[in-house]
Amino acid sequence: MRLCCSSASEDLGCRRGDFSRKHYGSVELLISSDADGAIQRAGRFRVENGSSDEPMDYTPGIWRRTDVHLENPEYHTRWFFKYFLGKVHQNYVGTDAEKNPFYLSVVLSDQNNQRVPQYRAILWRKTGTLKISLPYSPTKTLSVKSILSAMNLDRFEKGPREILNPEIQKDLLVLEEQEGSVNFKFGVLYAKDGQLTDDEMFSNETGSESFDKFLNLLGDTISLQGWAGYRGGLDTKNDTTGMNSIYTVYQGHELMFHVSTMLPYSKENKQQVERKRHIGNDIVTIVFQFQEGEDTSPSFKPSMIRSHFTHIFALVRYNSQNDSYRLKLFSEESVPLFGPPLPSPPVFTDHQEFRDFLLVKLINGEKATLETPTFAQKRQRTLDMLIRSLYQDLIPDLHKNMLNRRSFSDVLPESPKSARKKEEARQAEFVRIGQALKLKTIVRGDAPTSLVTTGLCRKEPWESQSFCSTFSYETVCADSWGQSLLVATEAAGVMMIDDAQVLPPVQVFDKTMVVKQMHVLEPQDLLITRTDKGKDARLYVFRLSMLKRGLEERQLVRTKCDSRENKLEKTKGCHLYSINTHHGSELRIVAAIRNKLLLITRKQPRPNGMGTLAAATDLPVDQFQYIREICLCETPVVMALVDGPTGENDNMICVAYKHQFDLINESTGDAYRLHHVDANRVNFVAAIDVYEDGEAGLLLCYNYICSYKKVCPFNGSTPMIQSNASDFHFSWNQMPNAIVCAFPYILAFTTDSIEIRLVVNGNLVYTAVVPELQLTASRVSLIDRWKCPIMVMIVMKMCAQLCIFFNVHSVACLLGRTI
Repeated sequence: MRLCCSSASEDLGCRRGDFSRKHYGSVELLISSDADGAIQRAGRFRVENGSSDEPMDYTPGIWRRTDVHLENPEYHTRWFFKYFLGKVHQNYVGTDAEKNPFYLSVVLSDQNNQRVPQYRAILWRKTGTLKISLPYSPTKTLSVKSILSAMNLDRFEKGPREILNPEIQKDLLVLEEQEGSVNFKFGVLYAKDGQLTDDEMFSNETGSESFDKFLNLLGDTISLQGWAGYRGGLDTKNDTTGMNSIYTVYQGHELMFHVSTMLPYSKENKQQVERKRHIGNDIVTIVFQFQEGEDTSPSFKPSMIRSHFTHIFALVRYNSQNDSYRLKLFSEESVPLFGPPLPSPPVFTDHQEFRDFLLVKLINGEKATLETPTFAQKRQRTLDMLIRSLYQDLIPDLHKNMLNRRSFSDVLPESPKSARKKEEARQAEFVRIGQALKLKTIVRGDAPTSLVTTGLCRKEPWESQSFCSTFSYETVCADSWGQSLLVATEAAGVMMIDDAQVLPPVQVFDKTMVVKQMHVLEPQDLLITRTDKGKDARLYVFRLSMLKRGLEERQLVRTKCDSRENKLEKTKGCHLYSINTHHGSELRIVAAIRNKLLLITRKQPRPNGMGTLAAATDLPVDQFQYIREICLCETPVVMALVDGPTGENDNMICVAYKHQFDLINESTGDAYRLHHVDANRVNFVAAIDVYEDGEAGLLLCYNYICSYKKVCPFNGSTPMIQSNASDFHFSWNQMPNAIVCAFPYILAFTTDSIEIRLVVNGNLVYTAVVPELQLTASRVSLIDRWKCPIMVMIVMKMCAQLCIFFNVHSVACLLGRTI
């Protein structure tokens, strides 16, 4: 695998223009007229038609197959069914400081059969559920109190007490099912060209040849009489809702389509109430139109359909001339963004790929709709009622010793010796009831079964591939250099590894250079490093061309003594540094020395007499100049440089310390509060600069939280920091050690896994289990093997070998860990 990299390490696909919500459509006030010319208002809808003013990194009409994912897939999110039900676990009940009851479920399990033991915990509250994973240590027991503290719940009105009754599993399964249905029903409405009202569309007694072809693409025609699968509200006994319907199973979900031409038709009833009763009560409806010629301006608008329940309309037009489908989406304004984004143009000539794209889009759309205020408030009321009702049922038992006996007990399967037999019998009954519930749920068709159990296993686009099979040193940090990899180690200094592995690793610096951070900047011919060994920590700058020449001439390995002339002045004691990742004209470095920030910039290379840049003969440190010093109230633990829109007195530095993220003006040193962390303990992970449509934003990552904050507009030297409609936050399932952003993905690297979510909404798309994980570097890369324009390389170690973890056409990662 050959790597060609050309940009700074943190520049991971979130450059100006790459992150844009325009890819997911724009909100418009839709107005149309009916057959009598009366104006119809449908309200405000987000319209997705695949067009975009943003520069595309792939050919129009060619969309990336690997970007089509189910968001928050059930086999990753329905934890209680998958990891708890039918297994020995512990459940607790308590009330918070506001006297609201809550439930906590904890299980010690193996992470996806990878021999990685970990605790999984679910906190059930009226506002929803919170799920986290915690590492298992055989020498450190984990208490319920510490688990709740990790979930930011430290104050109680009544402390948690264990529920030993195995019947509690049935109630908790009901709580989990409030997250939404595993199976889906979608409306399919056949519309002829020129039809402007729903009465006309619903009155189409039969479809057309192209419509039948589309229905065959969606699924199988099934007879409703005696149908035993998911029925989606249709009558399977007396044929009152028609004799046939369209049904399919997609990635573990049962889908039933309410097809207008298959539902009962009445010549006397112009409104076709029986058809509207089903399709009008579907959250998502497909409207099918036959397209004549190359007409790309369909007349359909949501105002034509009188429904207060349908939130998403998918307009499908079939073009017989090139046997293609064109897709357009209308989503009610309150529906959160959901993927996948439509290609540009939104035309599909491969019918199977169109089916995959459409079904994933519809499923994601219905899930997103359930997060709108209308559905979310209803779900919260239901959840609150269920939780309180269950709590009332448990009150008679709360005073019994059986519940108090193991309050705040260690969450371990062992039981006291004196009650071992009794406990084993209770656990056996607990498992039996749980397994019976699990089987009943599967038979009922409401189980979040995995792809494997449905027989529709879909190969995930992420996998690891060996980069270097024999590397026994523990890595500290790394970066790619051309087609090779520069790796800093504790025991052997800095090594260069060739991707072809023809030659053994070559030592560039010996172990006297204790490198803790590094950036390879090939366009600038620079290597920036931070060495850290006590008070002698410093920043060093080297010319890549000089290092390369030394390697080619097989000169002696450079030592710390040899690098004295490469020290950046005033950086003694530096414990952290950051560079701007969008340096089009000027490279900026901010170095943290305790609570002091040192701002350094690189001078522009001098042109020689012939109008070209002078040869790089001077020492690289001579190209850098000290700008100013900024004093902070605390020592920063995370930093990120944020480019202003003009670069004139509006560049900012984001710093994290104590319980907050602040923005510091580079020119004045003024500090502005960006975000306060309301938690007893804060583990700062990262602050990542993200530019959405040219405006600055920040991904603030701490504890289990990732919060996006828009910082716009810049008003002279003062950023306007206020709540923005674009702001959002989400929770990781495991506490990250590092975050990498590669649009459209954001990846969290934990101790044992890589959690992959979408930047635009934080929805989970995949979790890869990688035991003993250690991230050391990341980079935008071009991997020749796939001719991909943007790939992310992430350096890690796995069992004494370096591996590449990648998503074809989107994300590539180089991984590594040590045993």
